This record gives sequence, C-alpha cells and structure tokens, in this order.
Amino acid sequence: MDDEDFAADAALFVRLRATWEERDPVPAGLIDRMIAAVAVEDLTREYALLTLVEGEYAAVRGDGDQSTLQFSDGETSVLLHVTVTEDDDHRIDGWVDAAATAVRLVQGDRERSVTVGEHGRFAFDGVKSGMTRVRLAVTRNGEVTEFQTPQFEV
Repeated sequence: MDDEDFAADAALFVRLRATWEERDPVPAGLIDRMIAAVAVEDLTREYALLTLVEGEYAAVRGDGDQSTLQFSDGETSVLLHVTVTEDDDHRIDGWVDAAATAVRLVQGDRERSVTVGEHGRFAFDGVKSGMTRVRLAVTRNGEVTEFQTPQFEV
C-alpha cells in the first residue's frame, strides 16, 4: 500500500464517518451514561471504598497494635477493628449497617463463617497474618446480594 492508497482510504473513512454522524448520530449523553454504568457495575465486588478511620498512617501490621478500617459501596458500610492478640494472631471485630445474614473471612484457601449478631456485630478470633477479605450476604430490597471488601493485610 502506497501513500496515495492510504490517503484515499483515510478520505473515504472521513466521509463514511460524516455520513453516519449525520444519519445516525450518537444520542446526547450516551457516552457519559455508559461510563457511569460501567463504573457502578458490580460495585460491591471490586470498587468498595477503603478508608483508614483511626490514625492517618496506622498499619494493621507493624508497630501499630490496632487499626480501624471502613469499607462502603454507598449503600452498605462495614467497619472493622483489627487488634493483635497475645499469641500474635489477630482479632477482627466488625459492624455492618445493612441487613446481613452471614459473614465470611477469606484468606487464600482458608475461609471461616460467622453469623451476624444484634446491631450488625460480628467477630473473628485467631486470624492469622496475611491478605484478608470479608464477604457478607446482604439483603437489599428483598434480594440477597454479596458485599465484599477489597483485600487488606492483617
């Protein structure tokens, strides 16, 4: 393909695009609506917001003996308080503000479940150090969905 063929093809594509834009234009706001729809799709699984509540640079591992983490997707919020126990394991105390029926703590292949108590409270004892995720079965509008935190290190 030489430069003349390339220029002719480019001109043809410009005319073709102009024809489509005239005959079947993209609806106003479609691009913004599509970006918003993709951004919120499966929000609870991948884009939960992580916020350190206590101590701007508090670490779950290291010099700090405790950390408080908050995760939210705009509808459900989970507060986790992580402390180091005397045997160098961890305890995770949690609270959820939604109607949750079960909570699972996932660390690699290991998984543990607890039920949610009164006022959305739950706890895990003997949590080993490592990458951790919390998953909750949450009832929203009569439908059970899963809320999961991003991974965090204890």
